[in-house]
Amino acid sequence: MHNKKALITGGSGYFGETLVLQLIKRGYRCSVLDLNNPGPEISHMVDFFQIDIRNKLEVEKACEGIDYIFHNVAQVPLAKNKDLFNSVNNIGTQNIIEAGILNNCEHLIYTSSSAVFGVPEKNPVNENTIPIPQEAYGEAKLDGELNCNKYLDQGMKISIIRPRTILGHGRLGIFQILFEWIYTGKNVPVFDGGDNLYQFIHTDDLASASILTAENNQDGLYNIGTNDFGTMKETLEALIKHAGTKSTVRSVPSFFIIPIMKICSFFGLSPLGPYHALMYGKSMYFDTTKAHKDLNWTPAYSNVEMIIQSYDWYVENRNLILERTENTSPHKSAIKQGILSLVGRFL
Repeated sequence: MHNKKALITGGSGYFGETLVLQLIKRGYRCSVLDLNNPGPEISHMVDFFQIDIRNKLEVEKACEGIDYIFHNVAQVPLAKNKDLFNSVNNIGTQNIIEAGILNNCEHLIYTSSSAVFGVPEKNPVNENTIPIPQEAYGEAKLDGELNCNKYLDQGMKISIIRPRTILGHGRLGIFQILFEWIYTGKNVPVFDGGDNLYQFIHTDDLASASILTAENNQDGLYNIGTNDFGTMKETLEALIKHAGTKSTVRSVPSFFIIPIMKICSFFGLSPLGPYHALMYGKSMYFDTTKAHKDLNWTPAYSNVEMIIQSYDWYVENRNLILERTENTSPHKSAIKQGILSLVGRFL
């Protein structure tokens, strides 16, 4: 046990809450900076700053006396707002870095995104792969990384964590739509046979990797994903088999569906953003050798294990989730399906 103090931006969100719980178990004193109130599981164990990350003076106050900053605040792809992507993901990141330096914090851990790579030219992606984002969210997350790199030599260690798509108990957002389709027996689409290799990461595994970069005093880049994954079709079929519903996986042609997805997203008819249309049918997976070597980190969950755990949690809590009205993180919320509610009728 130790007496280090950690500030978790976005600590009321899906991943942030997992991170807080792991830090507390390790003996950290934790503060949360977020617009949303912390959930009941952590609210009694943290100091809470209800602050907009774009408010520089308030951010500086929240960083007083902090040893480690875990920076997770982000405007997620569901927002579809380029100005917010920039002001929150880019300028907000600059604010938190400068506040950390001003307050002599030891280490900042920035949670980036695999969206910085867009659709990679080849797999696996490693830390030397050049990021080429292909939509606004990925561009803003890369801008956050560039801010981190700009301040690397100014007295504070900075590590950048790039996670693959996050799953685990409590994960909702776009996955809530998938889980609801399977729960109600609707068919699930994949693009062009669903043979694209797609890697996830469990929220617990991601939290442990983030903490290890601080505890091992490691800065630089780390790509984080499970070691045990397969194709999109294989993962979904394993989930449907576990669920025991009438759902089946149906292949649809991407050349026909993706333009429709983009149009529906643009006009607000679908909750999905450009990144979802871009990546759902594409292969992407990380080489995590650097994390294993530098951090002695090994993920505990496979793709199938984590998506089953996520689905089972959804089924167990479904009624409460669908009735929930309070404001919370998008990844902890049910989503209005919009035109996606018609999918089952045409598959």
